[in-house]
Amino acid sequence: MARYGREHKEATRRRIVETAGRRFKQDGIDGSGIATLMADAGLTNGAFYAHFDSKDDLVAAVVEDQLGRQVSEFSELPAGVSGLEVLVVEYLSPAHRDHCDLGCPSAALLDEIGRCNGATKDGYAAGAMAIVDEICTRLKPDDPASARGTAFALFTMLVGSMQLARAVSDKESSDSILRHGVRSAQDMIRREANQQ
Repeated sequence: MARYGREHKEATRRRIVETAGRRFKQDGIDGSGIATLMADAGLTNGAFYAHFDSKDDLVAAVVEDQLGRQVSEFSELPAGVSGLEVLVVEYLSPAHRDHCDLGCPSAALLDEIGRCNGATKDGYAAGAMAIVDEICTRLKPDDPASARGTAFALFTMLVGSMQLARAVSDKESSDSILRHGVRSAQDMIRREANQQ
């Protein structure tokens, strides 16, 4: 029986992590069994343990990967406050609300991450802090640390607004939550950016 090389194994692991990320955000961590996750990746259940010790191990890898991708995407936005304003509009959009499987892991999974093991929480904390650092740098390029409180407030406002917009069944109310969230976030950004 031929053994696959390291590159193939890494590509397979990456495929599992990417497809699991979409499934977790769509159905939740608890709502996604190993059989479903492996079927999504086009693999058998037996292949799972060649890449992960447990589902918890996979969850930690997915959370780290998802937040790393998010930080990378944020860093590609225009520099400074204008990039934050783009982020706010894109984040609190109907498209993001309607496609949780492709969106922010925090908005989709935060309640479950809070009940996960230490490795998942550690991976989440590192990724969330990287996002907060990116916001700080855009708000106050000369003194990012001074914007930390506002950065935390902005991040939690975005995540909470998206969760609330997804939780209500009335589309008009949901759209209103998104619009008000955008206005409030933009006001917060402008206030912080204009403080000396």
